Order: sequence, then C-alpha cells, then structure tokens
Amino acid sequence: MEPQLDPAPAEHPFRSAFSAAPLAMAVVDHEGVVVSANDTFGALLGTGPGDLAGQDAAELVDLTSDARAHHAYREVLSGHRAGLRCTRRLKHPDGRSLWVQVTVAPLPPDLPGGSPDSSPDGSPGGSPGVLMSLTDVSARRELQARLRHLQNHDPVTRLPNRTLFFERLSAALEAESYERGGTGRIGLCYLDLDGFKAVNDTLGHRVGDRLLAAVAERLTRCADEAGYGRASAPLVARLGGDEFALLVEDSTGTEQLADLAESVLTALQAPFEVSGRRLSVSASIGVVERRAAGTSATALMQAADTTLYWAKADGKARWTLFDPERNAHRMTRQALVSTLRAAVERGEFTLEYQPLVGMDDGRLRGVEALVRWRHPQFGVLTPNRFIQLAEDDGSIVPLGRWILATACRQARRWQLDHPDEPPIFVSVNVAVRQVWDSDLVADVAEVLAETGLAPQLLQLELTESAVMGSAGRPLQALQALSDMGVHIAIDDFGTGYSNLAYLSRLPVSVLKLDGSFVRGFQHEEQAGAADRPSPADEVIVEAMIQLAHRLGLTVTAECVETSGQASRLRRIGCDTGQGWLYSRPVPADRISELLDGRACGRR
Repeated sequence: MEPQLDPAPAEHPFRSAFSAAPLAMAVVDHEGVVVSANDTFGALLGTGPGDLAGQDAAELVDLTSDARAHHAYREVLSGHRAGLRCTRRLKHPDGRSLWVQVTVAPLPPDLPGGSPDSSPDGSPGGSPGVLMSLTDVSARRELQARLRHLQNHDPVTRLPNRTLFFERLSAALEAESYERGGTGRIGLCYLDLDGFKAVNDTLGHRVGDRLLAAVAERLTRCADEAGYGRASAPLVARLGGDEFALLVEDSTGTEQLADLAESVLTALQAPFEVSGRRLSVSASIGVVERRAAGTSATALMQAADTTLYWAKADGKARWTLFDPERNAHRMTRQALVSTLRAAVERGEFTLEYQPLVGMDDGRLRGVEALVRWRHPQFGVLTPNRFIQLAEDDGSIVPLGRWILATACRQARRWQLDHPDEPPIFVSVNVAVRQVWDSDLVADVAEVLAETGLAPQLLQLELTESAVMGSAGRPLQALQALSDMGVHIAIDDFGTGYSNLAYLSRLPVSVLKLDGSFVRGFQHEEQAGAADRPSPADEVIVEAMIQLAHRLGLTVTAECVETSGQASRLRRIGCDTGQGWLYSRPVPADRISELLDGRACGRR
C-alpha cells in the first residue's frame, strides 16, 4: 500500500479574516514592532502592508509625539494596562491630513496568533503581543469642526460669538498664557453702536443685519491693521445685538488700546452703503487695559461695561478709558443706593442746624435743618452725597417725613425750654418729588398737630428750578401750605430762571440768595486791586433785594463768611444772613447755648 501524503496546509481562518477585514489592523509584538498588517491598514497609511512589517508601530501612528498617549501605549505592551484608545492626526503620503482613532488591545490567548509561541498564520516561533486597529474619523471630525464653528460664530457677521469670545478670554487669563514670555497684560475695547436701534426700527431687521455685517468688516480690518507685525491680531467678536469686542492679548499698554479705539471710531465715520441706502452710525467704546494676573473674565467685562456706560453718558461717539477712582465712586454710589431706604428705618440719619441771623442786630432768628447720614461704612455723609440718590429711588419721601417731624419737634422743644425768648423758626428743605409722590400738605398738618409747633415757625425751602414755572399740583400744594401759615422760601435764588415777575404769582415769602453772589463781595479794606469786585455786582444784588421787598418778600443771604460781606449786605438792605461767619451747622444742644446768649458771632 502506497503511503498517504499529508495534504497541503490550508490557510488559517484567522489569517484569512485578518487579511480581508475592512478594519485596518496590525499585530504588534511586545517591543512595539509591527509583525503583520492587513491591506486596509496599509491603504490607510498609503503604503503596502508588507512594507510595514518590522517598523515601529508608535511612530507610524504618531503616538510618540504625545507623552501621555505613548506612556499608556507602553503599558499596554507590557501587560500593565488593558487597552488604549486615542485620536491622532496623520499625514498621508499624498499630502492630505486625516484623523484616525487608534485602538490598542492585547490579543486573546485562545485566538491563533494570541499565543506567545505562535504567529498570525498559526506557525510557531512568533511572539505577538497586541492588536492595533485604525478607524478613519476624518469625516466625523470635519463635521464636528463645522458644527463647532456654527455654534461659536455669529451667523450675521461671521465673527466669533459670545461663547467663543469668553473661551478665548478665559484662556488668555490663565497662568500658562501670560507666563510664556509675553507682556502679561490684556486689553479690551468693548463697543456699542450709537443709533443702531433707530435703523432697525425704521428700516427693518434685514437692513440692520446688513449694516452689522458691514460694521464687522471694518472692525476686522482695524484689527488686522493693528496686528500687522505682531504675533497675532486682536480678536473681533460680536457679543450680541449691536455690541462688539476687540480682545488684545499680550497688550503693550493703554496707548495701544487707545490707538485701536481711535482707529475704530475713524473707520466708522464714513457712511455705509446698505441696500441702496446711505447710513451713518457711530460707536461708544469702553477701553480696559491691565495685567492679566489677578484679573478674571467677569471683572474685566464689568470694568468694560462700566466704561462703555461712561462713554455713552459723556456724549457718545467716543472712547473712554477705565478709571479706578471713578469706578470706586460708582461702587460707593451703588452701595449707598442699596442701603438708603433701610437706613431710614434703622435710624442712621441725624440733623444739624445752621443759624439764620438778623443782619441789623446779629440776633438768632431761625435755623436751617440739615440732614446727615451716619453711614456704618463711609462715616458721616453730607446731603450732597445722598439726597439726589434718595430723590431718584423715591426714598426721599420717608426720609423727608422724618426730617420734617424731627426738625419741628426740636423747634418746639427749644420754644418750651426758652419761654422768655421769642421763638425761632426752623427751615426744612423739601424736594419736588415729595410734592408729587406724597401728600405734603397732609404731612405738614399732621406733624404740626403732633408737635404743637405754630405754622408760622416752619419754613419750607424749595430750589428755584423747582418753584419757578410751578403749576397744577405743586402750585396748589404751595398755596395750601401758605394759607396754613407756613412760610415758603426759594433756595439758591439767582441760579435758575431768576424770573422775578413770576414771583408775584407764587405764595413765596422768602428769597435765599445763592452763595455765589455773596462770595463776590469783598470789603474795600480787604480786597486787593486785582480781586476788587465790579460795582455792578453790588448794584445787581441791591436791585434784587429792593424788588423782593416791594413784592413783600424778605431776603436771606447764604454763605456769609466775612464781616466785610455782612457789612455790605446790611448796607444794601439784606434781612438775614447764614454762613460760617455766624456758625457752621451744629447739633441741637449748641443751638440751645446760642439761644441763651441769643446773639451769634464767629464760631
């Protein structure tokens, strides 16, 4: 019988699957050398699979350029890690770039080729360790990039939007960005278009969008010109509406930002041709430049927003540089506003009183009540720090009621404590909002009834601008108060309308001459040739006093500081004076001391 010959060995099924698989795969030994690669793997890398055997797999897929990925790969080879998956960007021999997802996993020991003493074709002697597979994810990455671009760019202007802007800003403020050898500074021009709303409202949003796109082009051109010769141009972004920002990383100082802001204003001066129309807009720009260290994105944007507001408040079509001192004043103002109403309830206010003295005999005739705020943080504040704030937010109404009641109560106490002396009147300032937002007549009547003070001993002061031209409810209230017996005084007279003829139709009994008139008075013996006033100054004041007297009004001069001023005012017929010559504003007990002596002198 003839001996039987063994049949030719058939190709191992694993080898067949490995070679024909649509997934790019390569077997890599424990040293990281390619043992075998399939056709798909070779095609993806642009070379024949046979040429890959013996090459370093990590270098083929660029794992060596990423220290963390390369370390994890070496751990998989040594059996200390179960697997690795990462994405790498490769350069194809034809010049194009492609993104691949690299997966590295140990070969299962029960698979042919998974044994340390076999190779992929089942023959002994190999020592494969892992299977490396590649997946082309270029299309997916391109789609993700396109979606990210759409998410981070404004569709109207194609500029980076708010999201991308804050990403760049946050990155620029990180320590790594300003420790790399740059200037360590950052600058921002935050701008808002003046008059853009009118374009939108009259011509429609389509024209408005085209105008925004045209503005974006000019801003980009300004940024490119500013970045010429530098490492990078400023980032231009649309933050929303008609607001744009130009971010300058590694800025060189305020001068660079000022130059950029000036170039933007100049670029926007030329009219825009949009949809067959010639349109003009300007911009208000807030400029901030500072060290990046210690600055947050929130703090930088708050400073820029505040400075933009200043630019608009200062007249628009301009740039304004952030001023820490001005900002501190604003912050103080906000702090006062936020606590003003509660401060009335907590009793943080007090009154001081400044004497009103007869010019003929120097005797105390009355006092003006002046409110002070004993703020727990900022100390004692005078009215010019908070009265306008109180008028703006309406807290002047409860504060005014407290001032009125406290002053009247004190005036009545002085009257009771000095029964043998003629009683003095108390003068209380009233804001015009108190007339509109409360029943001032009822408040006054109630306070007088509660305190027992005679109406003739209460004087209410309103500014000239508030009284002149009064009609309707304010005039009715003033008339009712006058009919009650309360005196009405015009404060700071001479600084506003100065319509003396109108006084005959108002229920006014006192004029208080503004201090600017009195400051111009110099006694002949004290004044030098250079600062001696013109005789016309005294003629004007004398004429005002005479006309007031003919109308049945008395006149009080404010800010009397020297005996020379008092002498001249007395000579031209002024009735009463108020100022530091007689006394500064003082607590109530000091007025009691003055009442004991009655006459007032320099204090």
